[in-house]
Amino acid sequence: MFVVATAGHVDHGKSTLVRALTGMEPDRWAEERRRGLTIDLGFAWTRLPSGRDVAFVDVPGHERFLGNMLAGLGPVPAVCFVVAVDEGWQEQSSDHRDAIAAFGIEHGLVVLTRSDRAPERADEVLARVRAELAGTGLHTAPAVSVSAVAGTGLDELRRVLDRTLESLPRPDPTARVRLWIDRSFSISGAGTVVTGTLTAGTISQGDRLRMHGQHDVRAVSVRALHSRNQAVRSVGPTNRVAVNLRSGVPADAVHRGDVLLSEDSWPLVDTIDVRRTMGTPFGDVPRELIAHIGTAAVPCRLRSFDGDHARLVFERQLPLELGDRLVLRTTGSRSVSAGVQILDVDPPALNRRGDSAKRAQSLAVMPADGDALIEVARRGAVRAEALRRMGVASLEKVPDQVQAFGDWWVHRPVFEAWQRRLRLSVQELATKDPLSAGLSRGAARELLGPEAEALLDAVVREAGLEHDGGFIRLPGPRRDLGPAEAAVRAVESGLGSQPFAAPEAHDLKDLGLGERELAAAERSGRLLRLAGGVVLLPQAPAMAMRELARLPQPFTTSEARQTLGTTRRVAVPLLEHLDGLGWTRRLDSGHRTLLRPAQG
Repeated sequence: MFVVATAGHVDHGKSTLVRALTGMEPDRWAEERRRGLTIDLGFAWTRLPSGRDVAFVDVPGHERFLGNMLAGLGPVPAVCFVVAVDEGWQEQSSDHRDAIAAFGIEHGLVVLTRSDRAPERADEVLARVRAELAGTGLHTAPAVSVSAVAGTGLDELRRVLDRTLESLPRPDPTARVRLWIDRSFSISGAGTVVTGTLTAGTISQGDRLRMHGQHDVRAVSVRALHSRNQAVRSVGPTNRVAVNLRSGVPADAVHRGDVLLSEDSWPLVDTIDVRRTMGTPFGDVPRELIAHIGTAAVPCRLRSFDGDHARLVFERQLPLELGDRLVLRTTGSRSVSAGVQILDVDPPALNRRGDSAKRAQSLAVMPADGDALIEVARRGAVRAEALRRMGVASLEKVPDQVQAFGDWWVHRPVFEAWQRRLRLSVQELATKDPLSAGLSRGAARELLGPEAEALLDAVVREAGLEHDGGFIRLPGPRRDLGPAEAAVRAVESGLGSQPFAAPEAHDLKDLGLGERELAAAERSGRLLRLAGGVVLLPQAPAMAMRELARLPQPFTTSEARQTLGTTRRVAVPLLEHLDGLGWTRRLDSGHRTLLRPAQG
């Protein structure tokens, strides 16, 4: 299905035209039919000669109902701009033109109604319409003259509408869902039903969605779906859709401007930076405004950077993405103040003098669909999924100057700065404190900042450093142990002549070798520490294997102790260490056997 909204001055025959094309009454309220005046949004549909289905959103033309008109135009991709030949271009024609331009609607057609009343004026009126629409996406739209009452021109209108819809860009049925709600009501036995125009994505029966309302966000599920008054199991874009929600969501808790979203797929934001696309320069616009997006109308506060760029702070959070179009109007105004396009849904804080001017310069060169390099460079590091949620285009290829680590994208100069900073800190710590285990991960995170936390392993690796027991240190053995160097050399010397004569605890204490010093010596590859405080050289296990290989297999602990020329204090933890290495295996309480050849 295709969805088209009407637009045009009050009483120029929009509803009459929809009624003639569809055979349906778009005015839903008795007061509308009694007064002959569209007050709220109306809906009708028909099938065109090609077999295409088209739904119409009939909007009010009177200036008093501007908000309702904007709610109707906001979500639709195309418009049917109506001007009565006997009256020509009028004041609300300009208001609707401005709304179309502000929303960035570029597809549609012009319909000159009541052509039977003043056929001689048709060319003159069309020329005026062309001139007025020159600055909009409808400047070259096809035009048709009709009389809905007489029935003339309607067949031609259907053919032209058919061709126009054929040229529309095809929406993505796999995209995330954002259904702006325009109605909510309750049906006995079914519960709450909400309606809207689905412009992208697909909704299916049983889907879990998020209802983002004016005051809360709640999980909902789809009980049933209708489109054109027919039950369907699934509906894609572009379609008018009625969504029956499962119990738990009362109809009076849902309002126009609420929105149904795919779960966890949209950023909810209350601050955006925008570019003016039409209307009054920001310097001449009041600070307090109403912003229209989709069917929502939300109070906001404007901070002007220059005439074309500004920051908007909303009264509540909204699901927005880069490139979205909004209409701004002043409170109580019956006309459009400006149209804007979103450039940033996660703008930086501005606290210093001159920040506004700098921000205006940055925004002036920013593309509306986002730039991955700009977004990554500003943050240092960001997940690619976060960029998708923002609406950044062209994420298929990692940009130059960006390094990818899984889903993380990092600005290359930032990543290189992290490496330099981390390596320098580790080197400084090693020089200052030779016995240090290295820089703790917590200290490294504090040094580099929170954005580097998820990438710390990659930074360590690329900086040529290594992890060891939760600490980051320089690679390879550290030969100089500072104040403990002489004592460690003394132990090495003693073990060099008697490799299994481990020094006693009091000997180590007399040398000034405590837990910290011995741990540093072990990390540096100078000593090996076994259970029970036994200290040997790192090559002691291989030397022991050569001696044990001379014994008949299996062997006892006592035989091992004797062949190694050591005490039980040393022999037992050494044999357990060999068991742990998988070089020997304990058979029972008194016997072991070698599992691999002796080393060397």
